Amino acid sequence: MKKLFFILVILLLPLNIKAISASSSIAMDLNSNIIFHQNNINEKKLIASTTKIMTALVTIENANLEKEVTVTEEVLKAYGSAIYIEVGEKIKLKDLLYGLMLRSGNDAAIVIAQEVASSMANFANMMNNLAAKIGMKNTYFYNAHGLEEKDGSGNTSTAYDMALLTKYAYQNKTFREIFGTKKYVAKTSYKTYTWTNKNRLLHSYEYTTGGKTGFTEKARRTLVTTASKDNIDVVIVTLNDPNDFLDHKNLYETIFNNYEAVLVLDKDNFKIKNETKYQNDTIYIKENVYIPVKGKEKKQLKIKYELLNLKAYGNNSKIGVAKIYLKEKLVKEEDIFVKKKEVKNLSFFKKVWEWVKFW
Repeated sequence: MKKLFFILVILLLPLNIKAISASSSIAMDLNSNIIFHQNNINEKKLIASTTKIMTALVTIENANLEKEVTVTEEVLKAYGSAIYIEVGEKIKLKDLLYGLMLRSGNDAAIVIAQEVASSMANFANMMNNLAAKIGMKNTYFYNAHGLEEKDGSGNTSTAYDMALLTKYAYQNKTFREIFGTKKYVAKTSYKTYTWTNKNRLLHSYEYTTGGKTGFTEKARRTLVTTASKDNIDVVIVTLNDPNDFLDHKNLYETIFNNYEAVLVLDKDNFKIKNETKYQNDTIYIKENVYIPVKGKEKKQLKIKYELLNLKAYGNNSKIGVAKIYLKEKLVKEEDIFVKKKEVKNLSFFKKVWEWVKFW
């Protein structure tokens, strides 16, 4: 037992991590495969209302958010946290999403599922299909709100899977906007609502960029948040954590104080040394790539370029990937594209040559 204790101490020393109260927890870079902190990350647990991250994402990807929805009697099945919409009330789907995410409205989840998929069962199938696509191997959804079913079963996932989900969702601009909104005003056919986000960190910790809370008696407190500082973007997931907000803040501070974001690929000055095939065109990447490292790890970053041997390619075609390694571990892949050089007033024979030289 003493040996195990000292091993844990040694593992935590490099980052000076304060004790985490969660049964399961993870802190992961949003832009790479780097994990800053992990504890029981693959243990299946009830996830309560953090479920609604997937609910929002399925809706954003499959529905017209500007559509006005009429609340049906299905909403009467709702209990627990709510935005208190009424039967017959007309409200935009987009506004329901804000009520879902900021106030954790279970009534909003029921109306959304009915509108998008005609039933809760159909909507849950959509959730599970997207989970499989993302690579969430230890996740299963029964419903869109996160409450346990009558037989006691409930939406289950892992800290790792929920981090993967948030990384995927964070690529969507609409999701990011909703996820990080502190206060929102919605007008319906009945009334005007003002909703304040339940995620306390959005109001108290300056680097917070988003989050979703959750709680049931069985799941206890669940929390997913994101934060960004100096080009380091992090997602933290805690499951069954009585001190979740404090734990998240402490983890962020530890990471931001110990890691440095290194600009590995510069989109404004992107070149591949000794590359000849595409030398007459412009090769580019779409975004700067930063990798968070500690101290001497900076010297352990390596880049390998894998270019496709295309005989012909169009403008803005993908022509390969840049693979970034840290300590021989692949942590990031960035797509490489080509912009063809504009050729004007070519003779007929030169045009033919430009066409056939890649065949």
